Amino acid sequence: MRIKDIAIKNLLRRKGKAAFVLAGLVIGVATVVAIISYVDAMTADINEKLEKYGANILIVPRTDNLALSYGGITLGGVSYEMQEIRQAEVLKIGSIKNNKNIAAVGPIVLGGVDTGGRRVLMAGVDFEAAEILKPWWKVAGAYPRSNQALLGSEVARVLGIATGGTVMVDGQPITVAGILQPTGSQDDQLIFTDLGTAQAMLGKSGVVSMVEVAALCKDCPITDMVRQISGAMPLAKVMAIQSVVKGRMETLGQFKKFSFGISAVIVLIGGLVVLVTLMGSVRERRQEIGIFRAIGFRKRNVMQIIFLEAGIVSFLAGLIGYGVGILGAALGLRLLSDSHSSGVIMDPALAGSALLIAVTVGLIASAYPAFLASRMDPNDALKAM
Repeated sequence: MRIKDIAIKNLLRRKGKAAFVLAGLVIGVATVVAIISYVDAMTADINEKLEKYGANILIVPRTDNLALSYGGITLGGVSYEMQEIRQAEVLKIGSIKNNKNIAAVGPIVLGGVDTGGRRVLMAGVDFEAAEILKPWWKVAGAYPRSNQALLGSEVARVLGIATGGTVMVDGQPITVAGILQPTGSQDDQLIFTDLGTAQAMLGKSGVVSMVEVAALCKDCPITDMVRQISGAMPLAKVMAIQSVVKGRMETLGQFKKFSFGISAVIVLIGGLVVLVTLMGSVRERRQEIGIFRAIGFRKRNVMQIIFLEAGIVSFLAGLIGYGVGILGAALGLRLLSDSHSSGVIMDPALAGSALLIAVTVGLIASAYPAFLASRMDPNDALKAM
């Protein structure tokens, strides 16, 4: 009978202990796989959103401004020099080296207007670009055309104007094409018109107050793009809006590191389960090992049997643990994430790593029991029969 057959029959004869070892390793491997898969899915979801939605580069006029604030109280600012951005300069953004990474460029002109005794901030925007730059906008009605307006939710509430109504802006009647649903941002406080209408009403023809740029930034070099735009527009200040993104990515990174630590502890516990179980199994099999030694089995043959048993169980634990971990990550993503675009991906590299972890832990944990089994004196084992 071959050593492999002996190992398989021993496992089938001792199903309870084999199942206990299997369960210990499966829990450890499944935890590692679930955590890695979940974090990878969340990271992919963030990258996808960054690649498709929202502005991540902001261009404002270069100015020497001193903000007066202390203890969280802002007292105002002292402006020594302020320059507008010429609209013709904005066109230079399309000529930068990484222009293929730009999804949308949205120039904005800002200015205060009178709406029948109330001062409101008006924003002239490019509504085609706004659909990419502000995908969270929900409009009751329609986007405005020339000489029409889109009211922020708070402006509409305060002025008591609905879609189809008329708002007086600096004494000029403008039809309200739509109402912006609440966004929880400063957009709720603004009156939006198309860029040309706002420039004419504010007396800012040919200039803009700021520019928002949406870059396809999953793999694009944001830092290089900022430098290129700065070179094309030397009189403007170009900034990458990365603080929120970096914060979330750093949080995921910290969670991943912490999870690796927890997973290592769980894998270690699984290894201890294997060690203790095999130690007990070796003691129970003293007579069997004595017979093997008496009929000519060498020490290395006895060790091979123990290692084969541990290896078979560990390999099965790696396969089952990977499957359980993927299912756990998918369930966690469904319960804990509000995103429907992300999903858990079957990663062959992760599957291979799961198998490697399970087999490595199983073999290392079985080394000492295998050594003890090989050191057993066959005479003592046979005397105990």
